[in-house]
Amino acid sequence: MKVTIWGSRGSVATPGPDTVRYGGNTSCVEVRGEGGTLLVLDAGTGIRRLGASLPETIRRVDLLLTHLHMDHIQGLGFFAPLRRAGVEVHIWGPAGSNHSLRSRLGRYLSPPLFPVHIREMPCTLYFHELPDGLATHEIGEFEVSAAVVCHPDPTLGYRIASASGTLAYLPDHEPALGLSGFTLPGQWVSGYSLARDVDLLIHDAQYTGSQYEERVGWGHSTMRQAFEFAELAGVRRLSPFHHDPTHDDDTLDFLIDVEQAAREWPFAVIPGAEGSTVTLTQWSNGLVEH
Repeated sequence: MKVTIWGSRGSVATPGPDTVRYGGNTSCVEVRGEGGTLLVLDAGTGIRRLGASLPETIRRVDLLLTHLHMDHIQGLGFFAPLRRAGVEVHIWGPAGSNHSLRSRLGRYLSPPLFPVHIREMPCTLYFHELPDGLATHEIGEFEVSAAVVCHPDPTLGYRIASASGTLAYLPDHEPALGLSGFTLPGQWVSGYSLARDVDLLIHDAQYTGSQYEERVGWGHSTMRQAFEFAELAGVRRLSPFHHDPTHDDDTLDFLIDVEQAAREWPFAVIPGAEGSTVTLTQWSNGLVEH
């Protein structure tokens, strides 16, 4: 399982000289299986460059949306496979109470917000709505589990498993919800069932402690909460993700260094930086980082 980050930023894209190392594009992660299965996690602005990198021979892409906030779908209309006839694009996402997934995405992919209607895309589109409860589906060589997590509006987290390893993707997540620490058993904590014992956890780490005090209930975690959740879930590796637009590269280095120095954590830390790749191998704890 090869995991590549194409966008690691939260809320709004922040390109510029101060965000070169961690990246300025919003959430998008590529997951590639050994057998060729391609999963794309979220459609933030990073999806444009991912789409441009894909060969013309590709015939199927599965796009897993966590939710429909703008920073997670803003790049969708610029995703090259959508404009290729003969390509199947399967879009998975949270079910809505009043409108279908196709209808809700169509509000963005239509005038005046976008010049082309989603129905006019040349590819063959399939929409898959995922329910509130834990649901598991086979997509190529992957077993994909989805469940609602703590974030405003219907929001999913994903667990992806193959013979190579396991990945949990929780980019917008507030499992602490105002608490100073995780004192409840894991089964009572949002996202625990998805993240438990995974080889790699990509998790929301948007706020500092002081920022969080003013934003309780907004659906995001502090860097410390991301570390504590990873410990609770027993993960092997944590990749802090969904970086705040006000945090430049030096700030992110500092925030991660502070938590790593606070005490000895029972997992490795791989900073969530645009362009980084982690390959999970078929051996029990195998890992190759690029």
